[in-house]
Amino acid sequence: MAGNSADQIMTINPRDIEHIFERLRSGVVPDRGLEAFAVGIDMQRGEVHRQLTLASDNEGTFKFLRGGYGCGKTFMSRLALLDAQAQGFATSFVVVSDNDLHFHRFDDVYRKVVQELGTASCERGALSDIIDRWIARVEDALVATGADVEAEDFDQKVQARIEEDLASLTGGKAPEDMIRVLRTIFELKQKGDIVEASALLSWLSGSENVAGSAKRLASIKGDIGSREALDYLQGILEITKAAGYKGLVIVIDEVETILRMRHDVRGKSLNGIRQICDAADRYRGLFWVFTGTPEFFDTNRGVAGLPPLHDRIKFLQSGSFANPRQPQLALQPFNAERLREVAMKLRELYPIEDRLPLIQKVTPVFIDRLVASVTAGFRGDVGVVPRQFLRQFVNILDLAATFPDFDPMTAEGLEVASAELNAEELRIQQGLPAFVPEPEDEKTYELVEF
Repeated sequence: MAGNSADQIMTINPRDIEHIFERLRSGVVPDRGLEAFAVGIDMQRGEVHRQLTLASDNEGTFKFLRGGYGCGKTFMSRLALLDAQAQGFATSFVVVSDNDLHFHRFDDVYRKVVQELGTASCERGALSDIIDRWIARVEDALVATGADVEAEDFDQKVQARIEEDLASLTGGKAPEDMIRVLRTIFELKQKGDIVEASALLSWLSGSENVAGSAKRLASIKGDIGSREALDYLQGILEITKAAGYKGLVIVIDEVETILRMRHDVRGKSLNGIRQICDAADRYRGLFWVFTGTPEFFDTNRGVAGLPPLHDRIKFLQSGSFANPRQPQLALQPFNAERLREVAMKLRELYPIEDRLPLIQKVTPVFIDRLVASVTAGFRGDVGVVPRQFLRQFVNILDLAATFPDFDPMTAEGLEVASAELNAEELRIQQGLPAFVPEPEDEKTYELVEF
């Protein structure tokens, strides 16, 4: 990253600093403050910014972040969302699950996206705030054209404009039930009936547990199904832009989870991703970001097994050079130098009043020793261990800050225990593929539409 690290640290508030270290202690990527210890990703971040510019110019686009375990895909995608929010986008971060998110069920995708909707002022569950901002703009537009906010028919004018705007913004593709629900939410809020309005907001968010009494208020039946879910997503996108946001950025993290599903479900999920990519240009201002491992992209078990998707997003490389503007954006594995640089940034960021004793204990020499110790069990492959390294390093910082007599250079137990590794990392440690091969892995998938 460009810029002076001390200047970057000064821009981060104490609450975010505490958040960073608390999340790293648990071995997970923080939600905020990532720019303070991001290293070695200037080119990739620049490409994400280029995509954000395209989306802000009303283009529909997508990108696949490609990298092995420990390359920082989740870090990069969360940083992309922070950058997007700073530029005025709404965002959503969704992790693929083999339990409750199958990509061929677009209602699953829609529900997760809307539930995780966030903005710079509302971290999660921002749909209600976005709708309120949109309606406020509708009201302001009516007042600007001479409408009297105190007139008895003002609310009726607002409702009519809501319907007109949504139909216009979506090219007439907004589902009728969506229009009815939005109209009813407005009516209920005007009456002060927040409970029923919230129930309909839940329905609009994809919930399947909304009482029939609330649905009857809006004259709707059933729930949002897979076939119409993407039309609802387009409606949410247009409302988001009409509320004053530049667009919407959706991260789908860990798509390699699809590789653990049954062969038929894998095929359907890959087809779902293909349909989203094929339709991306129709969702103007929407930027999709998918993260996955090389195994997901390059094997018949994954994308390579569905030729129409593989041809659309295949990874091209000339020697060690890969064009960052192609559909797949490669993230480089961590090396010892990057780990050392991250550690030095975190040492400077660590919240402590008297920093000198910490610096005297946690020296560059010690950091080099820690890198060697943590990576020893992985045959020197640093790429798979940044999560464990950072967790261990933060533990060392805590010990050095808490106990005056603690000396990191004489400390024991710096290596990573097998119990700290997940199933994929254990297989990698043993020199095995991340997933157990199956006989069906060489089969291709049938091309289907949903």
